[in-house]
Order: sequence, then C-alpha cells, then structure tokens
Amino acid sequence: MSIKSVFAIPFAKRVTKRVFKWANNPHETQEKVFQKLILKAKNTAFGKDHDFKNITSYNDFKNRVKIQDYEGLRPYVDRIVAGEEDVLWKGKPLYFAKTSGTTSGAKYIPITKDSMPTHIKAARNALLFYMAEKKDASFVNGKMIFLQGSPMLEDKNGVNLGRLSGIVAHYVPQYLLKNRLPSWKTNCIEDWDTKVNAIVKETVDEDMTLISGIPSWVQMYFEKLIEKTGKPIKDIFPNFNFFVYGGVNFEPYKNKFESLIGKKIDYVELYPASEGFIAYQDSQTEPGMLLQLNSGIFYEFISAAEFYNENPTRISVKDVQLGVNYVIILNTNAGLWGYNIGDTVEFTSLMPYRIKVTGRIKHFISAFGEHVIGKEVEKALNDAIKGTGINISEFTVAPQVNPESGLPYHEWFIEFENEPENMEIFSEKIDASMQAQNVYYLDLIAGKVLRSLVVRKVKKGGFHEYMKSIGKFGGQNKIPQLSDNRKIADVLQNFLMN
Repeated sequence: MSIKSVFAIPFAKRVTKRVFKWANNPHETQEKVFQKLILKAKNTAFGKDHDFKNITSYNDFKNRVKIQDYEGLRPYVDRIVAGEEDVLWKGKPLYFAKTSGTTSGAKYIPITKDSMPTHIKAARNALLFYMAEKKDASFVNGKMIFLQGSPMLEDKNGVNLGRLSGIVAHYVPQYLLKNRLPSWKTNCIEDWDTKVNAIVKETVDEDMTLISGIPSWVQMYFEKLIEKTGKPIKDIFPNFNFFVYGGVNFEPYKNKFESLIGKKIDYVELYPASEGFIAYQDSQTEPGMLLQLNSGIFYEFISAAEFYNENPTRISVKDVQLGVNYVIILNTNAGLWGYNIGDTVEFTSLMPYRIKVTGRIKHFISAFGEHVIGKEVEKALNDAIKGTGINISEFTVAPQVNPESGLPYHEWFIEFENEPENMEIFSEKIDASMQAQNVYYLDLIAGKVLRSLVVRKVKKGGFHEYMKSIGKFGGQNKIPQLSDNRKIADVLQNFLMN
C-alpha cells in the first residue's frame, strides 16, 4: 500500500465532512453565493447596464436580468473576445472554452480565475466521496486515464482558447501526474482513430485502475483493447473497478459496458459543463448527483412545462419540488447571467439537493403535440432491454411525419451489439413504455394520429461513421438522443443494415 493511498481516506473523510456542512445549509449557502456574485460584478459593464449596485434581493435580480442563452449574452462575450476587460466579470478570463453552437457557430465560454478552481475541486471531490464511502483508495496506486480532447490551446487576444477537457488537462495535481495516461504527446493527437490506437498501445500493459470519459468513446477504446488482446477488460485490467463518466445517461449503455468488462463495477457520474461544474455523484446508494451550491454558481429553475410561456416562473433552489422537470439556469463567477445552459434536470432529493439530468430543453419530439423528452425515451429503452441479453451501442429518435404509406410514427435508430431475438416484441415493449409514460403519445396512438414506433437497425460502427461524416468524431462530441426534425435521421439512412 502506497503512502498516497494510506493518507487518501482520512483526507477524503475530512473533505466530505466539509462539503456536507454547506450541503446541509443549502439556502444560506446559495444566498451567500448570490450576494458575492452581485458584489463582485457590480462595476462590470453588465453590472452597470443592469443596475447591480441597487440589487438587494433575488426579486430585484429577476426584475433586472432576463433569461438568455449564448445569443443573448453574445454582444458582451464578443467584447471580451475582442480583448476588453471588466465586461461580464472583473478583469479578463483565464480561458475561453470553445464549444459548438447550433445557431451561432462556435461559442466562447469564459472561464475566470474565480471559476477555474471550482471545476478542479468538484472533480477531485467526486473521487474523494467514492473513497470515503467505499473505504478504499487503492485505485490511486494504479494508472488513470481520462479520454479527453487535445490539451493544445490557442491564443485569442491574450486569452487561452481550447476545449474544456483540454483546459482541465493542465490542472492534473502533481501527485497524480506519474499515474496519469495517456502521455502528453498522445493526448495532443487530433485524429480520434489514431489517438485511440495510440492510447491502446500505451495502456494495454499498464495497471489501469480508473478510466473516465464519455461512454460511447470509452466503449470504442475497450473494443480496440479486446480486439488487440482477445481478452475481456477485467483480464486486461484486473484492478479496474470503477468508471467515471458524464454527459449522457449511462443506463442504455450499461449492459454493453459490463459485457465488455466481464464483471460488474461501480460508476461515478459527473455533470461538468464549460459554464460550470454543476453536480457530481456523491453516493453509490443514493440516486442523483449532489448539486454544487458552494461553487460560485447561483441557480435558478423554470418548470420545463412553462419554459416557453411569455413570463415563466423563475425560482431559486429553496422552492424546487421533487418529480418536476426543470430547465436549469446559471449565474456564475465566470460572468454568465440568467444563462440557459439548455439542460433539464429533476431533483431526486431535497436534503441534500441532488439532481439527475433528464435531457435538453431543445431536444424533444413534439411533431404532433406529444412533447416526448429524453428521460422518457431512455426509460423506454431501459424497460425493453432489462433482464435480457440485448446490448445497445448507440441510439437516437426522430419523427417520421411524411411516410411513404400509412400513419406517421416515431423512428428509432439503434445500433445493437446483441440484437433482440424478436424485433417486433422488442419494439412493442418500447412503445408500451412510451405510452405508459406520456399520455399525449398514448392519445395520439389511440386516436390513430400516430402508429406504433418503428426501429431501424444501424450497422455496427454506423454511428461512428455518421459522426465522422459530419466532422464530430471523438472527444466530447455526443449524439442527441432525440430531435424534433429529420436532420440526423435522414443522414443515418445511409448507415442502416441491409
């Protein structure tokens, strides 16, 4: 046992105790964050434009600052990108995290000297919570891999620019540097196929104990390892016992993962975003992720059901309820105000506040008024594969409004690792779950406006080929699991099984 692992558990216990100090005083914690944000930003351009000096309460803030997405804040961000200081937050940002925008092309999300440490601390604390709960820190003795984007950064008028995962790569603690893989050189490879092959070569003979990344890309890494060795992951990495992930609901991929690994393992879910590190899984027994109330973010929530109303109700964390689908709104120490990140969440606990991500407010299907959301399609797929040997590699759903014949339907594109023996029964199970969850969908089926869903089998590797075809292969790129148009579906027709 190394010195690191001996001291890790007592340290983990101290940190978790400190975290629960603020987690058990959530309203006071958020009020302190709110007051600090307003005070520090009152002399910025945004603060002056919105009269921050006269804000004394959350109601004052709501009256002055509207809900907005990146396009709403873009005039201010453009000034920062051009080199101006004191625009959204004091001074200039340390970094711009570059993300893809659907309407605005590339987005430049500021990360400041105040916000950067919260990203690092939250990721660290997620691992410490796991150590404290399991009373096991042995993984720190082995090698760790974080499948991520290139750490190479560009200069944008004196501010470093890169992907969030690449920026974070510069902040690996000194005591973990010897354990960290892949090498810097390999991590800088841009082509994803080349990069994964290089990672396989570097790691295949190592004692890997922690692996992290978006499930679909880690799955590709596992498949290449198995192809190279002819062994399951548990035999290649016998001390690998937990997987850290974020960005997608893992449940549809779990069967496939465990078949590749060859044993059951633990999972730690994270909710990191360029805009802030929002939550992480703090328990292996309690559902949801601990909302980061003490990380320089003041949260607001709007019920997804009324989000598109003219004047939707905005509430702080003290007024949220269990079982409601909320759009999450951020106000941050990176200078994002009334910012709609685009995600929807649901609370699984109110003491402490824990959430689960339920989807994207813009990712839904409502071609006929059914308003199907991500949480529903994920549960339907899980219901269909539960207790079976069916493994799913990837999937997405879209409406077929103008079929060549018959009624319209929802079209499910699924890449199977192990296919159902009876596709008709499998499809019926998904459809039954959808009808049980969504009364509007049920009524449309009963009223013969829609017919039951149709499953299309995507060939193995088809989703990867699709991502290559649109220039979004690898790294932090993800397939939307549902959309209200045919943009993805029409291209996927080229990658179906014959």
